Amino acid sequence: MKGVDTIARVRREFYVRGRSIKEICRELHVSRNTVRKILRSGETAFVYERSVQPQPRIGPWREELDRLLAVNAARSSRERLTLIRVFEELRGLGYEGGYDAVRRYAAGWQRERAAATAAAFVPLSFAPGEAYQFDWSHEVVLIAGVTVTVKVAQVRLCHSRMLFVRAYPRESQEMVFDAHDRAFAFFKGACTRGIYDNMKTAVDAILVGKARDYNRRFQQMCGHYLVEPVACTPASGWEKGQVENQVGTVRQRFFSPRVRVRSYEELNAWLVDRCIAWAKAQPHPEVRDSTIWAMFEAERPSLVPYAGPFDGFHATPVSPSKTCLVRFDNNKYSVMASAVGRPVEIRAYADRSVRNSVYSPPVRFQSDRPQPPSGEKRSSNVMANWFTAASHPLTVLEVFSCPRIAR
Repeated sequence: MKGVDTIARVRREFYVRGRSIKEICRELHVSRNTVRKILRSGETAFVYERSVQPQPRIGPWREELDRLLAVNAARSSRERLTLIRVFEELRGLGYEGGYDAVRRYAAGWQRERAAATAAAFVPLSFAPGEAYQFDWSHEVVLIAGVTVTVKVAQVRLCHSRMLFVRAYPRESQEMVFDAHDRAFAFFKGACTRGIYDNMKTAVDAILVGKARDYNRRFQQMCGHYLVEPVACTPASGWEKGQVENQVGTVRQRFFSPRVRVRSYEELNAWLVDRCIAWAKAQPHPEVRDSTIWAMFEAERPSLVPYAGPFDGFHATPVSPSKTCLVRFDNNKYSVMASAVGRPVEIRAYADRSVRNSVYSPPVRFQSDRPQPPSGEKRSSNVMANWFTAASHPLTVLEVFSCPRIAR
């Protein structure tokens, strides 16, 4: 079959220069039938397509080869055989053909299988106040001259695309609770649905389909803010693609070049200002004549009213040792002698301490104090690795001695 350059030249010689078919055949060394076909069809390119591919060797073994390829495709990537191994298995069954025929057939089989199972995506649309998306990202900043990898909680309203970001030292459950409270206070409301991945601080077990066994404390938080949690399918980030895309945007716009601050408080205050400034300058992706901030202001009346702060602590039951010590997060803390032999619950908060409690007496240790509160003596057996401002600057602990733990 002639190439497109030869076809174009034949057409120019005949229609532009007015040369006869005989002259074109002599000059270009092509047959008259080829020239007539080019002129009569009006095509600028010809593609040869074989209607039936003869397979004299592999034809009788087609069903067996289909079975071997299907079994091999169902295996995990680590256990999947190469085509050489599949060819050797087929030869062990009596196949007398060559490897090239098996390779060509496997390539065609894979193309047909991919075309039959090709994934298609439909853009998601959200009503005002319908849903928000939550995710974590890891960013590198300089805090007081020290390079620190901070965990950034990212929240995004799906309708207006309004964002909220806040940095934490860890991704623990008390940080998740605090991030939601800060975000909803900033938005002055919450959405009816929250879209999450299957993070361990929220999901205890992944069941069939979309069913999840959520953490009890996480369900309490969602009940407080009147939010219905929805977990994505594992390894399906497109189900919360807005916040996944926001992670890259925040990294490029907010954390590049590397941010230098003196404390987490300064970093988070700066992040709030950047969120507002970016929203006021960025046009909405669907309503181009309006900014994200204007769409957020229009969406705000549709949000579920802010229900106030949630008592967002992470509770851990422990047993005090005979030396009046309890262990929490690889650290040891002293408690009163009256707590020995009784159930003790440690409540970890992100950045605050509840003063009123039904339990008595409480013993509080705060991270920014290198020593216990005045009036409390630390046992000589207590390890020296107390929470410091460099490792966990926001964590506040309350140790309650209580007769019974409500689970």
